[in-house]
Amino acid sequence: MRRILIFLVFSIGISFLLSSEFDRDILLRKVCDSISEENIYKTIKALQDFGTRNTLSEQNSENFGIGGARRWLFDEFSKIKGLKVSYDSYFLPKQGRRIVKETELHNIVAIKEGKSKKERIIIVNAHYDTISVSKDGRFHYEDWNTPAPGANDDASGISALLEIARVLSEFETEATIHFIAFAGEEQGLIGSTLYAGKMKNLSKNVEAVITMDMISNVKGWNGFLESSRVRVFSEDPNDSPSRELARYVKRIGERILPSMNVDLIFRADRFGRGGDHTPFVLEGFPGIRFTEARENYSIQHSPEDTIENLSVPYCANVARIVAVSVLSLAMAPPPPIVYDENQNPLIGRGKGYDAHLRWKFDGEIENLSEFRVYMKDTKSPFWERSYSAGKELEFVLKDVSIDDWTFGVSAVGKNGFESLISIYRMPQRKKGEIVYKELK
Repeated sequence: MRRILIFLVFSIGISFLLSSEFDRDILLRKVCDSISEENIYKTIKALQDFGTRNTLSEQNSENFGIGGARRWLFDEFSKIKGLKVSYDSYFLPKQGRRIVKETELHNIVAIKEGKSKKERIIIVNAHYDTISVSKDGRFHYEDWNTPAPGANDDASGISALLEIARVLSEFETEATIHFIAFAGEEQGLIGSTLYAGKMKNLSKNVEAVITMDMISNVKGWNGFLESSRVRVFSEDPNDSPSRELARYVKRIGERILPSMNVDLIFRADRFGRGGDHTPFVLEGFPGIRFTEARENYSIQHSPEDTIENLSVPYCANVARIVAVSVLSLAMAPPPPIVYDENQNPLIGRGKGYDAHLRWKFDGEIENLSEFRVYMKDTKSPFWERSYSAGKELEFVLKDVSIDDWTFGVSAVGKNGFESLISIYRMPQRKKGEIVYKELK
């Protein structure tokens, strides 16, 4: 009898010791399980069947061209409870080499409001427009009705975007999430450039931008197959905010879906290519791009980019990685502030050879479990050590030179979700101006 009582007490104790981190991962795995391959397939097929979604193509038809695709996609987002769906619209006069006639451009923006008192925005996006080479194998931008099904580029990203919005709409989050289907990507990142500029001009607090572009191909043009790796591109340097966002999605994604390798590529994008994360990065926001491990150049931007050549299960796995990363960010507290009002890092040498880190927090400390301090060799791609700082706003590492290491600090909520790591970066030295007269 005594053994049974001891066992019961032990079992009850274990149940109360279930950590917030354990509960957090149960929730994130539930998100993974909720991503539907069937829904992803249906979205790709529906978008493909519009024939083309070229930005300059037919606007008024219900079953052909970008206009019909836009309205269909708007209606699909509108079916999801909890989203505020609207168009972000522009008139474009004829200009440059790719906009060969005047046209309208419509981004589709579906917003899930967060409950944070101070606005925090996470942007998840893909592009719904397409383009294809003409019969001679070259781009002729006046051939806007050339068949361009764009199943992989980028109905795959749009299908993941729509499915992620459907799944995450059920959760109450701290941060606001913008799910955006951009147009004009194939004409030079136009839709994303205009929206990024708007966010900058409105002084919006955009914490992260995640782009999904071509995420369903597993067979390369050379015949190689790869279905367990996805590439994530982020700009240099190694301590940039975009690079830290990339580390975050790798850490979260591989922990929840260990069958997938989130392969960080340390450059802004592929050579000679661009994605909708780029305009946001240029405006100073952290941005990364998800792209399949193996591209098939023989079908890109061609009438052969159809669903028959894709892997829906692979697309769903990429969607799962993005979904758990976005929810983790959105449910986490805001990241600590490691700079003063003059943008100087709040780091010093203590009494000589110590690393004295300080930070500010623009949130409610009582809702935190702790701050975490991170450090790594300046040459290392990943964090190597971490320490709990409790709820203090400073931390001292004895006998550690601030010149030889990279440091960062994050905030961890009582729910177990951790913010992005804020990195102490050395400010760029400005060129001095000297008053002088050369002597001869």
